[in-house]
Amino acid sequence: MKLILLNRYAASRTLELGKWSLALLSALFVGLPLGLVTVSYQFGFGEGVASEQAARISLEEQRAMDRAEALAQMSVEAQSRLTAMTRRLAGLQAHVTRLDALGTHLTDLAGLEGSEFDFSGPPAVGGPSRPLSTAPSLTVAEVDTQFSALDALFARREVQFDVLAGLLSDEQLRVEATPAGRPIRSGWQSSPYGHRIDPISGARAWHDGVDFAGREGSDILAVASGVVSWSGHKSGYGTMVEVSHGDGLITRYAHNQANLVDVGDLVRRGDVIALMGSSGRSTGPHVHFEVFKHGRAVDPATYVRRTHR
Repeated sequence: MKLILLNRYAASRTLELGKWSLALLSALFVGLPLGLVTVSYQFGFGEGVASEQAARISLEEQRAMDRAEALAQMSVEAQSRLTAMTRRLAGLQAHVTRLDALGTHLTDLAGLEGSEFDFSGPPAVGGPSRPLSTAPSLTVAEVDTQFSALDALFARREVQFDVLAGLLSDEQLRVEATPAGRPIRSGWQSSPYGHRIDPISGARAWHDGVDFAGREGSDILAVASGVVSWSGHKSGYGTMVEVSHGDGLITRYAHNQANLVDVGDLVRRGDVIALMGSSGRSTGPHVHFEVFKHGRAVDPATYVRRTHR
């Protein structure tokens, strides 16, 4: 192949190319553009892959950060719910403690057997075991609702128990303040209430109480709870104790050897308030026992025959 090179200022030149030169020249003119295109494509594709990988990694990192943030928020909420439920549980435990104390108090007031109503331990329950159903588990909201229901139930029970305790206390006070039984531990009734022959004058006379004879110096007991309204010497009665029980009831214990209580003292049924003697108008050691109701002497026999509840 011949190439003619033209030049306006010089003579033309002729180049003769062989087949190897022609092949090399063709490779240069054809291969160089193809190589450039290939290099450009490879460079651009690599950058695109790298950019896509970077975008993918960035997206995964963002998702991981979002999941971590969501888990952290869930942890905070779970801790908050746990704290709230712990406080609710503490409140319920306080209610249970209060109810146990009220139950024990009511058992004592009602005179029930402690072994029958034991509030110091868990209630006795039992039964055969059965497989649970496939019902869904409770949600946090449902558990919280049950806590609220229990809290309200315990509050109502406390009010009811308080009212019942008040009623039982009032009843117990009424029973404690009502005369019942004899004012001595041992001895015998030596004179009844009503008309009798006076042991000193021998004349027919009225006797406002009953007499219980016994050993000198033996105990004289209060037949009901109350407040001492008299303690000292009274004409005809000798050394005497008077106890006011409320509701217009008063008891008297006379001819004592010595009084063991003073005015204003609070005494309970069965307390020793004096020692048996023969002071005042008396023929021997005994206690003259009187019961007054609304300022009027009544037959003590009705109260003596009563038993302590």
